[in-house]
Amino acid sequence: MIEVRLFATLRDNREKIYFLPADKFRCALDIYGYLDIPKEEVSTLLINGFHKKPEDEVKDNDVVALFPPVGGG
Repeated sequence: MIEVRLFATLRDNREKIYFLPADKFRCALDIYGYLDIPKEEVSTLLINGFHKKPEDEVKDNDVVALFPPVGGG
């Protein structure tokens, strides 16, 4: 299983955490598509606590965290 954690506005109309079967997803971008999250809405992607690119591989037991852009002043 891949644990996917969504933060801030990415949680709107979605769950906070998903557990997805690892054999159905090749990369983080596949997860974006499954959860209907446009690539532009994710500014930070972490896989097992490390910054990654959407095209990077995901595998069984990975923890994927998705963060939207953060505003403020």
